[in-house]
Amino acid sequence: MAASSTGPASAVPAPPTGPAGDQRARVVLPPVGAAFDYQLGGAYTPPGGVGVVSRDRTAKPVAGLYNICYINAFQAQPDALAWWQARHPELLLRRGDHGLVIDRDWGEALLDTSTAARRAALAAVVAVWVDDCAASGFQAVEPDNLDSFERAEGLLTQADNAAFAQLVARRAHADGLAVGQKNTAELLGQRRTVGFDFAVTEECGTYGECAGFADAYEDRVYDVEYSDSGLAKACGGWMTRISIVRRDRDVVPAGSDGYVDRTC
Repeated sequence: MAASSTGPASAVPAPPTGPAGDQRARVVLPPVGAAFDYQLGGAYTPPGGVGVVSRDRTAKPVAGLYNICYINAFQAQPDALAWWQARHPELLLRRGDHGLVIDRDWGEALLDTSTAARRAALAAVVAVWVDDCAASGFQAVEPDNLDSFERAEGLLTQADNAAFAQLVARRAHADGLAVGQKNTAELLGQRRTVGFDFAVTEECGTYGECAGFADAYEDRVYDVEYSDSGLAKACGGWMTRISIVRRDRDVVPAGSDGYVDRTC
C-alpha cells in the first residue's frame, strides 16, 4: 500500500547511545484488541472508540491514541523518485539494461537491498524518517513493502529484505519505537531475528493469513480489509483476537468520495 510520503531529508543523525536492552525496554507495544484505523491517504479525526491509528510519516500523531508511523522503506514514492534519482541513483533497483524495476500497482520504483553496502546506505536514509517519527510523538513504525522481493524480477531475495528490515528495526528500537511487520507471512519465522514487535496486515481475512499472524504475535495484529467479503472472513474468524478495519483501497480521508471505514 502506497502513502503520500515526500522526499527524504539529507542529514543523518547518529542513533541514540546506550545498551540495546535499555533501548528495547523503552518500546511501548500497541494494545491488543484495540479498535484500529488506517489513515494513509490523509489524516482525519478517528471514529469514536479507536485506540490505534496508522498515519503517514508526514502527518501528526493523534493525542491520546497509540500512533503508528507509516514509512515506505522498500520502494520509492512516485513523488520522491526524482529525489532518489538525483541523490541516490545507485540505490534504485535496476535491470541489466539499467531500467528501473517498478511496482506496477503503485507506480513505485523498488529500492535495492541486494548488498550489505546498499542496505547500509538505504538505512541511513530511512533512519531520518524513523527519527522524525519518534520526534513527532509516534509510538511505532510500519515499514511498508517488506515483500518487494516478490516484485523484483528475481533481483532481490527474501533474505535481502529481512536483513534490511533488521537495520530499520534496530534504528526504531534505538529511538524507543515498536516495529510492525507489514504483511509478508513468509517472514513470520524470522520475526524475532529481524526485531518485529507486532503486525500490520492487509487482507489477512481475504488471503487466509490471519491465523499465522495472530499466533505469531499473540494477537497483536492490526488488519485492514478492502472488501466486504474480506471483512466478513476476518471478522467471522478473528474478531475476538485481532483488530480489524474495513477501508477503501485508496484509504481516503473522511468526507472524501469513496471513503469507507467500518469494523466488525
